[in-house]
Amino acid sequence: MRIATWNVNSLKARLEKVTWWLERARPDVLLMQETKLTDDDVPRVVFEAAGYEVAHHGEGRWNGVAIASRVGIADVVTNFGEPLRPAKTPDVADDEPLAEARMISASCAGVRVVSIYAPNGRVVDSPFYRAKLAWYERLARWLAEACDTGGALVIGGDFNVAPEDADVWDPSACHGGTHVSAPERIAFAKLCEWGLVDAYRLHHREPGRFTWWDYRAGNFHKNFGMRIDHLLVTTSVASRVVAAEIDREARKGKPTPSDHTPLVIDVDEPGLPFDPGWSSAEGRIEARRAR
Repeated sequence: MRIATWNVNSLKARLEKVTWWLERARPDVLLMQETKLTDDDVPRVVFEAAGYEVAHHGEGRWNGVAIASRVGIADVVTNFGEPLRPAKTPDVADDEPLAEARMISASCAGVRVVSIYAPNGRVVDSPFYRAKLAWYERLARWLAEACDTGGALVIGGDFNVAPEDADVWDPSACHGGTHVSAPERIAFAKLCEWGLVDAYRLHHREPGRFTWWDYRAGNFHKNFGMRIDHLLVTTSVASRVVAAEIDREARKGKPTPSDHTPLVIDVDEPGLPFDPGWSSAEGRIEARRAR
């Protein structure tokens, strides 16, 4: 079973890229974030033509999370099982995460999968940052109340946290900012303390493998990025993960890609092979950094 996560940065804008990648990697389950669609606007016919059904939780121009599966979808839960709160500031994003579409969960072929889009936080100690930490507390509480550490559970998505210095291109340049601050990393670590394992790190310990690069200043080509998208799994799933990969190639080319790229794990047996592009890029990255 192949499970993947991808912040698509607008499903409408990236639909051609997403359908290309579904054919390229053939995930059984794809968790998507930042779809920026209402539920009624989801292009279900396109996914159905590719063999997938979709569960979606959206609000329109911001946020939005989804699960696309070709192995079934059951028992869907959104927003931790609660209705979205009425927004007090509907023209501002990231400040009211429990009024925003940031979490959807479902059972797919015996595995409980959860697609999350954590708030960005913007600036340390800002209202947006405090809202981010509050949202992480709500996620941790939902895990404790609704989930079982002994069950088959995968939480994937854009966590907007780089848990270690190896997960950023330059720790000295990043320290003091969001995504790497101590409270954010502690919030991430609490999820692991509950009983989750970083599945990518089971198979890759090398630094410099990122899932997000800013569009500006040629950061992708210089590999100035962060690993902020993750697949966290319970120990029963961790023992079954046979491979993990970040597909760098999906961040390239036209139409304009998302600023994130897919992260993949294979459970029980390998999925369709694809070249993620890291080996061939290493020399080019070093040359560009030296300029």
